[in-house]
Amino acid sequence: MKRTMGILIAALLLGVAATAGADDKAILKKAHEEKGAPAISGKISVEKAKGANAYTVAELYANGARLNGKTVVVRAKVVKVSPQIMGKNWIHLRDGSGEPEKGNNNLVVTSQDLPMVGDVVTAGGTLRKDKDFGSGYKYSVIMEEANVKP
Repeated sequence: MKRTMGILIAALLLGVAATAGADDKAILKKAHEEKGAPAISGKISVEKAKGANAYTVAELYANGARLNGKTVVVRAKVVKVSPQIMGKNWIHLRDGSGEPEKGNNNLVVTSQDLPMVGDVVTAGGTLRKDKDFGSGYKYSVIMEEANVKP
């Protein structure tokens, strides 16, 4: 009951019409889709962060196995934010590297920080490879518990 109430409350706060007894997975999916439509499109070009553990978005995808569990840093533009889903802000970052057709141009970052869409930020956190949250949310790479700063 506690889990269902939390999901129902989150869905209501996100403006999703939820009914008692509705499937949790469907509610989460609908909340994520409605609040998380990409707000930035077009060409993006952001200079790579500096330092030994700095990478581009595409480099994180290419080196995911080697960097799994390691602290990494990326500098990129915020293209989408889904606030407070599962107690985290889900931030989508793009720096202009990677290719949409290959799916290696968008990095999902979880954080307690809440940047605005359009901000250029530096995010540092733990990279995870093949992270599966269930309900169809599986990421070939994801940065978790990130500090996101302008």
